[in-house]
Amino acid sequence: MTIKLKNINNEYIIDLDLEEFYLKKDNESVSFKNKKNNDKNQYFTSFFSDDDRQKLSQLKNDGIKRLFIKVVGKDVFYSSLLGAKIFAVVKEVQALGFEADLSRLDDDIKKIVLMAFKDTGNYAPAETKKDNGFLEKVGFSTFYIWNNLKNGISFILESFQAIVNFFGGTAIYRKKDFWFCFEDCSYKAVGITVLVSFLVGLIIAFVGAIQLRSFGAEIYVASMVCIGMTRIMAAIMVGIVMAGRTGSSFAATLGTMQVNEEIDALKTLGIKIYDYLVAPRIVALVLTIPFLTILADIMGILGGAVVGVFFLDISLNSYLEYSLNVLSLNNTLIGIFHSLVYGVIIGISGCYEGINVGRDADSVGYATTKAVVISLVWMIIATGIITVMLEVLGL
Repeated sequence: MTIKLKNINNEYIIDLDLEEFYLKKDNESVSFKNKKNNDKNQYFTSFFSDDDRQKLSQLKNDGIKRLFIKVVGKDVFYSSLLGAKIFAVVKEVQALGFEADLSRLDDDIKKIVLMAFKDTGNYAPAETKKDNGFLEKVGFSTFYIWNNLKNGISFILESFQAIVNFFGGTAIYRKKDFWFCFEDCSYKAVGITVLVSFLVGLIIAFVGAIQLRSFGAEIYVASMVCIGMTRIMAAIMVGIVMAGRTGSSFAATLGTMQVNEEIDALKTLGIKIYDYLVAPRIVALVLTIPFLTILADIMGILGGAVVGVFFLDISLNSYLEYSLNVLSLNNTLIGIFHSLVYGVIIGISGCYEGINVGRDADSVGYATTKAVVISLVWMIIATGIITVMLEVLGL
């Protein structure tokens, strides 16, 4: 075939026509005698004609050391055959004394060519990294953010549709998997929830007592702990625990299924992965997290009682009386509402990162960490938004 040499900004580019690659028969390629072996039967196949080789020799004489390989053409599919032919072209370019640069190739075909060099033990061609300008970097960053935002919104909409199908009885899923997730999100999380909530109530009581003691109002520690735990702190602590425990578990489980191509198999069978994998996990978490929050309310109040009774010399009856006086259904429902929002955030974040994980083990670990971080960030953002709304509504 005839190669097309282009000189763009003193960079010589070899354009390889895809259509010519696939239309050309193998016996039309030019054969050259192998100079390393005098046996007449030893030949290697070349994609360069005599004129092409003369052009390359002239470039070498002119001091050109690097040639850029580029594929041109349209409506032609990429395949391992194309990768093999580019591999042969690169080898011949290297044999002629040039350094082949693959930075002009698409990522998909570039991976195939580099894999061929790695497996054959040959010296891989270089790749020049272009130093992008400021506007180009801004453009790439904007496109990256927009693409992630679009994928995230699409995932959320698909997830909510799957939840509607779940409660409507049209979702295809295994009940055994749902109850397994329900079990993991319920009583198995009680131990760490009780411990963390008890210690948080204890800490709030200690911190509040520092200021209230100067006014002789230690008794109001009970009121402060009760309001703080029921309105927001219990929900936040349960959310943090479930993000680190359950959200990461969702990401790791679905990520491993993605690496093992189990999700691809489900898609091949025509099973909707949102109905089968996402909806049961989100529903199980949202149903169980309010009960964990109520348990955290109780344990936080008991933690404050320990400080009030044993360190502030408040009688147990007085502490419970002041706690019950400020305990209101309004604060409790606000805390439960926070927990429901946190449950949705944690479930969506964990499932999203798990399903969109890469194809290697390292990506699973990265997705697990990212799921927890994203959950915590969005929980704080949601808390700020809900707090402002409640203040405006006077609740």
